Amino acid sequence: MERKVIVRADDLGYSDAVNVGIARTVHNGLINNVGVMVNMPTTMSGLAMIKDAGVCLGLHTVISAGRPLTNPKLIPSITNPDGTFRHSSDYRAAMAAIHDFVDLNEVVLEIEAQYQKFVALVGRQPDYFEGHAVVSDNFVKRLEIVGERHHLNILRFAAGPDSPRVLFKGKVLHVFMESMGKNYNPYETLKRAALAQYNDGYAMMVCHPGYLDDYLLQHSSLTVPRTQEVAMLTDPQMQEWLERQQIKLIKYSEV
Repeated sequence: MERKVIVRADDLGYSDAVNVGIARTVHNGLINNVGVMVNMPTTMSGLAMIKDAGVCLGLHTVISAGRPLTNPKLIPSITNPDGTFRHSSDYRAAMAAIHDFVDLNEVVLEIEAQYQKFVALVGRQPDYFEGHAVVSDNFVKRLEIVGERHHLNILRFAAGPDSPRVLFKGKVLHVFMESMGKNYNPYETLKRAALAQYNDGYAMMVCHPGYLDDYLLQHSSLTVPRTQEVAMLTDPQMQEWLERQQIKLIKYSEV
């Protein structure tokens, strides 16, 4: 019996090296769902690398990397004095202190701006809609408002180990995202996700494939696991294993 699993690559646009890694996993690997960061300097070059590849493109909404599309003076709760977004570590510290500093009226401006930018760049609505690396109830609330406003397919995902499930199109997606864990082995993670069976939906492995460059090393704590995921996702033996197990990698549009 054929099993189905979703495998997704996040962070297209983060840096040149990340773009190259993701493009390899699309053209020579297993990836058919890609999350786009529309606020980064290398977003357009990343999209060009996977143009006409037939993948599902999602809006990977960002408030913790790069610069906002909105005037920083209008969204001071989520920006630094130099106009960049606050770091993801700020959001984690706030969660630990049970203090959500994200202003609801401010963050909705940036989410809307990123949605509009995605449509301008891609020429259509995103196939799915979610947020990047931020633990904030206020951020999630406004993602849902913007998603509902534009009738988007929202991945109702709250990042973190306490939220292993996502609701999408009436199905439950069971999240396998382990790249920040100790002794991470992406081969084993994908195999466990692929062999898992759920009556209410599908397993979903969230990957962050990419290579490393100076920008990424300066701005992201997730480094070596990105290269490990590129290697796994482009490994012919992994593709052969999936075929032997009768496992189909599906797009969000197929849910």
